[in-house]
Amino acid sequence: MSVEILPMTADDLDAAIALWRSTDGVGMAESDEPEHLQLFLKRNPGLSLVARNGPRLVGTVLCGQDGRRGFLYHLAVIPEYRKRGLGRSMVEHCLAALAALGVLKCNILLYVHNEAGERFWKSGGWAERADLKLMQRETDDRHRDGEAEPRWQ
Repeated sequence: MSVEILPMTADDLDAAIALWRSTDGVGMAESDEPEHLQLFLKRNPGLSLVARNGPRLVGTVLCGQDGRRGFLYHLAVIPEYRKRGLGRSMVEHCLAALAALGVLKCNILLYVHNEAGERFWKSGGWAERADLKLMQRETDDRHRDGEAEPRWQ
C-alpha cells in the first residue's frame, strides 16, 4: 500500500462527499455541500486531509479550528484500507498541525450509536466528556418558525 497523505483541496470534494455518504457513522448535513466545504477549507488552510493511493481517494478527515479548540469531522477510510493505521495517521497529522498553531485541545462529534467509531477514538486516547452536553440551533430562523424542517435529523 503506497498511500500519500495530502492537504484536501476543492478538487477532492466530490470524491470525499461520495466516501462520507458510503461510510456508516458519518452524518451528512447541509453544511456538507461543496460550497460550504470550500469555505471551511479556506478558513482552515492545510488542516483537512485526504489519503490517496495513486489517483484513488482512500481516506479523508476535515480539520478546523476556532483559535481556541480544534475540531475533527468526517474521518473516513474505505473498508479495504482500514485497520492499517491510516485513520490514526491522518488524525495525528491534524493534531500536530493544530499544535503548531498553538491550539491546545481538539474535539470530535460522534453519534451515540456509532460503536465502532467510539472504539476507534477511545483506542487513540480520546475521552468522553460527561460534564458537557451538545446543544445546537439553526442560524436561519426560517427553520425555527416551521417554514422548513431542520436537516440534521
